[in-house]
Amino acid sequence: MKSHEFLSPNLRQIQQLKFLISQGEGATLEFKRKATFPEKIIREMIAFANTKGGILLIGIGDDGSLAGLKYPEEELHVMTEALKKVRPYLQYNITLVPIAQSRTVIQYDIPESKRKPHYLVDEANIKASFVRVDDKSIKASRELREIVKREQRMKDIRFHFGEHEKFLMQYLDEKKAITLKEFIALSGLKRLYASRKLILLVLANVLKIIPHEKGDLYVVR
Repeated sequence: MKSHEFLSPNLRQIQQLKFLISQGEGATLEFKRKATFPEKIIREMIAFANTKGGILLIGIGDDGSLAGLKYPEEELHVMTEALKKVRPYLQYNITLVPIAQSRTVIQYDIPESKRKPHYLVDEANIKASFVRVDDKSIKASRELREIVKREQRMKDIRFHFGEHEKFLMQYLDEKKAITLKEFIALSGLKRLYASRKLILLVLANVLKIIPHEKGDLYVVR
């Protein structure tokens, strides 16, 4: 549930903020100077919720400079409207951190969701989902979305270890990683069947998926 905490400036609060900033952007921390492009910021929040959670700070430069916002209520309004495009509803907490006279930083705390994957839905009703990898939020593939979804209702995963699976493990023993596109080309399987095999092997903890903008990598756990 959202909660708005309007707090008065205090030294401890500012010190905590500076300590957080000193860690730099990473898997669970993102800086934004302003909410000029709110949908791009929403992607970061979706990625946090779909991965391990995280903190988004608005009013902080990419270099960690503590700029603050003169009109935080306007930024909050813009963000609130943009968040209406997220499905399912995204849970987050808001803290306003006054850092100086007429300057405030907005802190969004986004926990790892129990309802993932979350999507950004545009005017054409096209859905896009995102995950966090290091300090970047990248678009999730169909395979990754399916894995994230099915992990929420995990039961014993059963699969047939046939010739294609045997070939895949032998290939990974030598090459260490493979993409779906490579697996299709090498195995001769149709995309749907190749995708299903990789998804099942990830869910069975045989393989690990490493999200990548140019094609997810699958490696042996």
